[in-house]
Amino acid sequence: MIYCCFKNQIATTTIVATSGFSIARFLVNVDSSQSKDKVGDMPLVHTEQVSVDHLPFARSYQLDALDMAKNKNTIVFLETGSGKTLIAIMLLQSYAYCLRKPSSSLAVFLVPSVVLVSQQAEVVEKHTNLKVGKYWGEMGVDFWNAADWKKEQDEFEVLVMTPQILLNALRHSFIKLETIRVLIFDECHHARGKHPYACIMKLPKILGMTASPINTKGSSDKTGYWKNIHELEILMNSKIFTTASESVVAEHLAMSTPELKHYKHVDIPYLLVEKIASELNTLEKKFECDIEKANLEEPQKENMRQRLSKLCSTFFYCLKELGLWLAIKAADSSSSQGSEMYIWDKLHKCGVRILTNFSSDAFKVLSSYMPSDPDWSICDDMRANVVNGYLSTKVICLIESLLERRGLKDLRCIVFVDRVVTAIVLCRLLNVLLPSLSGWKTEYMAGSKTSLQLQTRKAQNKIVEEFRKGKVNIIVATSVLEEGLDVQTCNLVIRFDPSATVCSFIQSRGRARMQNSVFLLLVKSGDNSSCARVENYLSSGEVMREETLRHAAVPCRPLDPEIYNEVFYQVESTGAFVTLSSSVSLIYFYCSRLPSDGYFKPSPRCVINKELQKCTLDFPRSCPLPSVTVHGSVKTLKQLACLEACKMLHKMGALTDNLVPDMVEEEEDAKGMGHVDYVDEHDIYVPSELVGQGLNHSAKIYYFYLLETNRSFSYDIPMDHLMLAASSELNFGEDGMAFELEVDRGTVTVHVKYSQSMSLTSEKVLMCQQFQVELFRVMDKNNFNKLKETLDVFHPLNDRTVYDYILLPTTGSQQSPTIDWKCVRSILYKNENIFHDCPLPKDQYNIVQTVNGMVYRCVLENSLVCTPHNGYIYCISGTIDGTNGSSVLNLRDGESITYKKYYEKRHGINLQFEQEHFLKGRHIFPVQNHLHKYNKRKEQERSNAFVALPPELCSIVMSPISVGTCYAFSFASAIMHRIESMLIASSLKKTLADYIDTTKIPTIKVLEALTTKKCREQFNLESLEALGDSFLKYAACQQVFKMHQDKHEGVLSIKKNKIISNSNLCKLGCSRKLPGLIRNEPFDPMMWIIPGDQMEAFHEVQLSTATKVFTKGMRKIKSKVIADVVEALIGAFLSCEGEVAALSFINWLGIEVDFLNRPYKRSFSAHPENHVNISFIESILNYSFEDASLLVEALTHGSYVVPEIPQCYQRLEFLGDAVLDYLITLHLYSRYPGMSPGLLTDLRSASVNNDCYSLCAVKAGLQKCILQASQELCRQISSSVRNLDPLLMGSTFGWESENSLPKVFGDVIESLAGAILVDSGYKKDIVFKSILPLLEPLVSPETLKLQPVRELYQLCQKENYVLKKPVVSCENGVAAVTVEVEASGVIHKESCTAHNKAEAKKLASKAVLKSLKESMSTEPHPTPFLSSPKGQKRKEEGKSHGNFVPSVL
Repeated sequence: MIYCCFKNQIATTTIVATSGFSIARFLVNVDSSQSKDKVGDMPLVHTEQVSVDHLPFARSYQLDALDMAKNKNTIVFLETGSGKTLIAIMLLQSYAYCLRKPSSSLAVFLVPSVVLVSQQAEVVEKHTNLKVGKYWGEMGVDFWNAADWKKEQDEFEVLVMTPQILLNALRHSFIKLETIRVLIFDECHHARGKHPYACIMKLPKILGMTASPINTKGSSDKTGYWKNIHELEILMNSKIFTTASESVVAEHLAMSTPELKHYKHVDIPYLLVEKIASELNTLEKKFECDIEKANLEEPQKENMRQRLSKLCSTFFYCLKELGLWLAIKAADSSSSQGSEMYIWDKLHKCGVRILTNFSSDAFKVLSSYMPSDPDWSICDDMRANVVNGYLSTKVICLIESLLERRGLKDLRCIVFVDRVVTAIVLCRLLNVLLPSLSGWKTEYMAGSKTSLQLQTRKAQNKIVEEFRKGKVNIIVATSVLEEGLDVQTCNLVIRFDPSATVCSFIQSRGRARMQNSVFLLLVKSGDNSSCARVENYLSSGEVMREETLRHAAVPCRPLDPEIYNEVFYQVESTGAFVTLSSSVSLIYFYCSRLPSDGYFKPSPRCVINKELQKCTLDFPRSCPLPSVTVHGSVKTLKQLACLEACKMLHKMGALTDNLVPDMVEEEEDAKGMGHVDYVDEHDIYVPSELVGQGLNHSAKIYYFYLLETNRSFSYDIPMDHLMLAASSELNFGEDGMAFELEVDRGTVTVHVKYSQSMSLTSEKVLMCQQFQVELFRVMDKNNFNKLKETLDVFHPLNDRTVYDYILLPTTGSQQSPTIDWKCVRSILYKNENIFHDCPLPKDQYNIVQTVNGMVYRCVLENSLVCTPHNGYIYCISGTIDGTNGSSVLNLRDGESITYKKYYEKRHGINLQFEQEHFLKGRHIFPVQNHLHKYNKRKEQERSNAFVALPPELCSIVMSPISVGTCYAFSFASAIMHRIESMLIASSLKKTLADYIDTTKIPTIKVLEALTTKKCREQFNLESLEALGDSFLKYAACQQVFKMHQDKHEGVLSIKKNKIISNSNLCKLGCSRKLPGLIRNEPFDPMMWIIPGDQMEAFHEVQLSTATKVFTKGMRKIKSKVIADVVEALIGAFLSCEGEVAALSFINWLGIEVDFLNRPYKRSFSAHPENHVNISFIESILNYSFEDASLLVEALTHGSYVVPEIPQCYQRLEFLGDAVLDYLITLHLYSRYPGMSPGLLTDLRSASVNNDCYSLCAVKAGLQKCILQASQELCRQISSSVRNLDPLLMGSTFGWESENSLPKVFGDVIESLAGAILVDSGYKKDIVFKSILPLLEPLVSPETLKLQPVRELYQLCQKENYVLKKPVVSCENGVAAVTVEVEASGVIHKESCTAHNKAEAKKLASKAVLKSLKESMSTEPHPTPFLSSPKGQKRKEEGKSHGNFVPSVL
C-alpha cells in the first residue's frame, strides 16, 4: 500500500499526472526555475506532530515509518495486516491543519479497485475528522465538468478514488496539481507499465506502502530482486522503509503457517476425453454454421465466433482439470440468459440465443456420460469419481483438506483460484458435499473487471459481511480478495491454483489473519518447478527485506529521459492536455457521445497502410471532422492520428478547453440549469385601477360603470343591475366588456358599460362602504347568529392603500337605471324613526308587530330580516294575505295543525299576534363561484318556493332592499373577480405595449393564457400552451440549427432544451414578474375581500415604468405552472397577432431568436443523383429541390458511411420534427377554433408522434429510399413492413399499430420536412403543402382515439380500478414492460416488448385495455345510486296550502 505525501516546499506543491512521463515537463504553470535538484534542498514546512499519547495503539515501526514519510518520499514495505492503513491515517492527521476548509489544499487517497473505495473512505472518516468524498466510474464522473469537480473540492478535504479518475481529472485540468498536499497510493506495486499508478509520477514528496514491492514471478538471485525494487523506487521517486526483520511485525501480527499439500495427479480417462472433445468440436461447428446463417453484421458474427470458441474451451478446461461433473456444472451455469458466468447484455438477442443453446446442448452431451441412475450422487464414492473422471485428484485434495478441519468450531476459509469458472463450479460442488458433512456454506467471489463475470459490488459486500459473521464459511475467490479487502476473521487460506507473482503469494497468505491460521498450498506430486517456485516465494519476503536494508543508502536516480519525450497537445488557457497514448481513449470517448440509435453505434474507423506508413481515421457522419490522415511510424500511426484528431476537434470546438466532448459540457450545463433553487412563493397582484387610499375628509371623483345583467333563463325573481364606482378609470374600450357567469339554470351575461363620473363626499362614500360591507357580510355568513358580533362593526380605512371601489344597487327601468340611494341608506334603518312617512293608513293591517317593535308593513315588504329563534336571514317580498297563526299547516306525516300550535310544539314559541298576516320570505341567496363551469345541472328550484313568516318573529336587518337587489349582489363577488382578472391581464398588455403591438390581442385572450385548468373556469391555458409550446420549440430549433451549423444533433437538442426547458421558462417568467399575474386557484367567494372591510394594506409593485400593480399576499406556484403560462402567452400572441408578435414576446422574455434566413453551409462533393432517385422522391413530396444534396442528407442513416456524404439525417430530423409539430398544431388550432381546452393537446398527441410518421412513410414507400448499411435495420424494415396490418394503411393517425415500426421511418419524414424547409428558404407553408398529403387523413375530434397509456389511466380513474406501477426491464437492447390492473378483484396483466420503453408500455397498455373492455362488456351494469340534490330536505320538511313552507329550521 502506498501513501504519497506531497509537501509544499515554499508555498504549494505541484503534482503532474500523465501517461508514462513527467507531468512537470508538460504543465505550463510549473515554475521551471524550481528544478528537481533544488526541490530536495528546500526547507520543509513544519507539520503538526502526532504523539504516541494521541495514538496509544500505534506500534513503534508505524511511528518510524511516519517519521520517515514526513521527511522524504517513502514506500513502506510491510506484511499484510501490519497496519499500513494506520500509517496513512496518521499522515493525514499530521497534514489536517492545512487540509481543513476553507483551505484549497486536498488529500487524495488512491485505491486500485472500486470495491476498496468505500472501505478506505470509511476508515478515514472513522479515524479523522476530515470530510471524505468517494468516487468511482459508475457515479458518472467521466461526464463531470470543471464546475462539478470544483464543487467536490470545495466540500471535501480527502478524495478517495480509483487512479484512472485522478489521472483523467489531472489531464483535463479539473484538479490542479498544486492543490494536492497529500497523495496516498494503496497497493503501489501496481506502478508498472501503463497502469494509472505508473502514469501519476514525479511527485515532490511520496510515502508508499505495499506488502510486496515486487509484482513479478520473482528472481533466482538477490540481484534480480534488487533490480525490481530499485525500479519501483525510481518510478515513485521514493526510498523503501521496512523493519529489520519479520519478527518485529510478528510481535503484533498473527502470521499464518505455510503448509504444502501434495496430491498425485491422475489424468481424466483418455477415451472419455477424446469422445467428449470430438462431440464438442462437432457441436461447435454446427453452431458456427448457425452464426453464419444469422442475420447479423460481420463484426457481430466474429464476436459470436470468439465467444463460442471461448465457451467450448472453458468446458474442455473444466473437463481435463476439474473433472466431468464440474464441466457439466459449467455448461449448466452458462445455459441461461441469466447466467452467473457470462454477461449477455451487450449481445444481440440472436447471439444470446445461439450461445445459450450451445451451452444447453453441451450440457446434454456432457451429461450423457454420467450415470443415469436417479439415486446416484457425486457424494457416494470419491475413489470411483476419480477413476471414472468425474472429479480430478486436485479437487479431491481440496475436499479432503477441508474435511480434515471438520473439528474447527468456526471455520473461515478462502480458496484462491485463477479462473471465474473454477470459482463458480467449485462453489456448487462444495455446497453439494459439505452441508451434510460439516454444515458449512460456500459462496464465490470474482473481480468485477472481468467481462465474463456478473456479480455486483453489492453482492460481493454482502458475501464478505456474511463471511465475517459466520453465515458463510468458505469463499472460493479469484484475485479480488488478495488485495486490500479486509477479511480479518479468516483462519485458513488454500491456494487451489498457484500464485502467479510474489505479490499475489504474499497477499493471499496475508488474508489469514487469525491466530494459528494456516496457509495451505496444493502442489502436484513430482512437479519440481512448482515446488521450487513455492520455496522461492516463501523466502522472497526475507530476501526483499535484506536487499532493501542493504541498499538503504543508495539514492534514487532520475527516470529514463526517454519517458519524458512522448508527444502531447496542451490547451494553454486551462493546462489540460492529451498525450499520444491517451489520445485513443479520448477519441473513442468523444465518438461514444455522438448521437446514435439501436442500429449503429458511432465509432472511428481506422485504415492503416503499412507500405505508405499512412493512417486514415474516418469519423461518424455526425462528427464535424470527416477524417484525419497522418504519416509516421507504423507502431504509433493510430495514436498519431488520434492525437491530431484531438487537436483539430478542439480547434473546431467539438472538444472543450478541458478536452472533454462538447456534448458532456452541454449536458452538465443543462443539468445545472435544471437544479437551480426555485422559490415557489410569489406575490398575488391586484390591478392599480381598483386600489386607492382610504377615506379622507374631502370629496372624491368616482367613475361609475353599469353592470348590466341578462339571464338566459326565466325566473320569477327579478334581477337588478348593479353599479360599480371606482376611484380610477377602467379601460375597457368603447364597447366595454362582457362575460358570462354560470348558474344551475343557465348563464347570466354581464355587460360592463361606462356610465358617468361623479364627485362623492366622504360621508356618502362612507355610507356606501358601510352598505356593501354589511350586505356582503350578511350574504357570506347566511346566519344571523354568526353575524351578531360583526354586523354593526365598521372600521373606516383611513390613509391605507386598499381596494377603493363601491358596488351599489340600482333602481328605475332596465334601460336607464340609476343608483338606488334609498336602498343604500337601508343601513341607517335602526337609527331612523320607524314611523317615517308612509302613504298607507295607520291601521291595524298596515302597522305590524316585529322584534324591533311596531313598524309599517311597507317597511317589512322590501327588507332583509332575521328570525332570532333559529338565526335564519330572509328577503321579504310581500304579505301572504289570508295566512296567519290560525291557518292550518299540513305536515308530511299527514297531520294537520295550526301554525300557532306548530310553533309552540316545535319551537316553544307562543304567537301573540296570531291574526297578523304572515310575510312572504325567501332564504337569503348564497354567494357562490359562478365562474366555474357546471358539469351537471342541478334540479331546478321552484321560483315560488317561499317561506311563510310570522312578523312578530322577524327582526329587521336592512330596509328598504328588494329581492332583486339581493339576488344581483349574490353575483357581485364573482363579477368583481372577473373584472379584477381582466384588469390584471390588461396590466400585462400595458407592460408589453412598448415592445409589442398589443392592440389586436383581446384582453380575454391574455387572461385565458394566465388561467390554469385548476381554476375550473370556462376557459384555461391548455390549448394556448400547446400552440405556444410548438411555436417556441420551432423557433428555438431553427435558431440553434442556423447558428450552430457545425454541431451535431445531440448538441443541438441540448441547446434547444436549455432554451425551452421548464426551468428556463420559469426563470425568465419570474424575472418578468409573471407569477403574480397567474390565476391558479378556483375563485372562493368566502375568501373574497369585501371592499371597505380590509385589514391589511396593499404594497406597490412596478411592472414597468408605465405600469404598476399592488400585492395582496403570497401563494405557492409550481415552476411548471409558470413555464406553462409563458408558453400559453406565446400561443396567445401567435393566435391573435401572428408570428412577429409571438417572436417579440419571446425576445421580451429574454430568449434571443429570429427568423432571419441564413445560408446552410456544408461541403457536399457527391452527385445526389448517384445515391437516390431524385425524381421519384420529388414526385412523392410534390416538391422540386433547388439543392438535391439536401435530399440525400435527409435519407442517409448514420450507419451509411461513405466519404462523399458528409452528414446523416439527424440534423435535418431535428429541424423537421419541430416544424411539423408546429405546423400540425397550428393547423388543428385554426381548424377547430371552438374546441374545448385540452382537446388540442389530445389531437396533437394523436397526430404528432412517430407511429403516425412511420405509417405515412410506409404508405408512400419511402422505406425503400433510406440509405443505410445496418443488417439489423434492414431486417427490421423487411419484417415490419411485411407484418403490417393492411387495414392500418387507411389512416396515419392514432395508436392502432400492434407492432412497433422502426423509428427510422418517422425520422425520415421529419428529416424530409427539414430538408424542404431549408431548401425553400424556411417557408413553412411549402413544407406543410408538401408533407400534408402524406399525413392525410389527419385526426379530427370525431376520429380521435386517446393514447393507450392515457386511456387506461382515465378508465382506471373512472371505474376505481387499481393500476399498478409498470414493471420495466431491458435486456439485449429490447425493452419489456408489464402492465397490471386489478378490476373488481380480477387481475388483467399483459407484457409486451419493443425497441424502447415507451413503445413497449403503449403496447402493453393497449392489450390490458382490450382485456378490460371485453370483461366490462359481459358484466351486468348496476343501477346507479342517485343522491338527493342539495336543499331537498328543506323543501320537503313540510307543506302548506299555496305551496308555502313554514319557517321550521
